[in-house]
Amino acid sequence: MKTRQDAWSHEEDVLLAETVLQYIREGKTQLAAFADVGKKLHRTAAACGFRWNAEVRKRHLEAIEQAKKQRKERKRALEMMKKWQKEQDPFPFPSAGSSQEAEGSSPFLPAAPLTLDQCISFLQALRHDAKQLETAEQENERLKREHAEWRARNEQLAQKIERLEARQTTVQEDYEALVKIMARARQLAAEEGDRLPFAQWLLAEAREQNERAAHS
Repeated sequence: MKTRQDAWSHEEDVLLAETVLQYIREGKTQLAAFADVGKKLHRTAAACGFRWNAEVRKRHLEAIEQAKKQRKERKRALEMMKKWQKEQDPFPFPSAGSSQEAEGSSPFLPAAPLTLDQCISFLQALRHDAKQLETAEQENERLKREHAEWRARNEQLAQKIERLEARQTTVQEDYEALVKIMARARQLAAEEGDRLPFAQWLLAEAREQNERAAHS
């Protein structure tokens, strides 16, 4: 079986994927990546784009999302660098030809070249901001743990209150039953004119109640 001349090899697919992912990370277009790969493989940019969309792209979905994330992080870091540079030198003096150089330049590049001292100062400031962010994240985690603990304690107290309310209901019912027994005992004593002590009448009534409960 002959191999077609336009068939893509595994190595070519890898080159295409790596180039496109690199361009995504750097904030460049995929069309530029297809053109770059086409020159290296002696293929047209359209053929590279078709191969990417038809076969290669779906095998690197996770890598594409990671590359997009890195592009955002890189853009944010460079924007911070531009802002920091502007704060350090609020009135820069443009060099000759700087306007022509700025035209067509990537939006990810700094507005002007940085000195080594400026780069070091920026990285130190960035490190300080990273430490502050880490401290804030740790504080946030601590607050989350405290919230969970207070929530668990609140649930325990709610259960305890529920048990106490149920117990109070039982005590109230027992008290009402005892009042009825005492009233019944007084009524029997008055009707029969018996001189037995009140405690004996109470005991007799309680025994009668227990017998009724046993037969019910």
